[in-house]
Amino acid sequence: MTLKALIFLCLGGIFFFTPTPTQAGVLEDNHCGSCHRLNAEDTNTNPAGPDLHYAGQKFQPQWLKQFLKKPAVIRPGGLTTDPSFLQGTPDNMSPHPSFSEEDTSKLVASLMNLKSVESNFEPVGTEPLSKGQRAKIKYQFERTFGCISCHQSLNLAGKVRGGVSGPSLVNSGNRLQAEWVNHWLQKPEVFISKSRMPRYKLDALTRDQLTQFLMTLKNENIR
Repeated sequence: MTLKALIFLCLGGIFFFTPTPTQAGVLEDNHCGSCHRLNAEDTNTNPAGPDLHYAGQKFQPQWLKQFLKKPAVIRPGGLTTDPSFLQGTPDNMSPHPSFSEEDTSKLVASLMNLKSVESNFEPVGTEPLSKGQRAKIKYQFERTFGCISCHQSLNLAGKVRGGVSGPSLVNSGNRLQAEWVNHWLQKPEVFISKSRMPRYKLDALTRDQLTQFLMTLKNENIR
């Protein structure tokens, strides 16, 4: 019988997930840990890629599958831990490896089991924003909070615009899980202890509507 160990340490709403030997083996065999932190207790302070120890809470599995088969640039300016941050271009950044269909399925299954942060995510509203609500929250996204200073987004004409010091949000509706986005907006330090991402004092409604707005940003809306 295959040994499967799930170790949960419940401390103030926080739990830590330890991958099973099989899951850890898939990630190790593909050298994922050489660029990404796969465990919250990893002491690597300068990883070459973003943290993945909460990938199962952050990403949508279908997007992960597409990305691992055909990687695309998400951080045009590079990672903040990179000495050449904002000095490079996608042409001279090290490309992410692509994987076969079989390996991709195994990697996605393993990554979706990495959950190492707070589990009490608040649900996000499912009723679509009205035209007026969407216009208001888009204004706040762009002007009040200045999100496009660091992140690429889509303007009203469906064109890509915005800064490159943060990850692109152009396809956030396909890439990210809504509950994770909501929690990130509330407590970014839970996921990354030192981050350039400011912590805004958002009320629950504004945070919810910002999340809903971000979930409407998708590649298929680019014109």
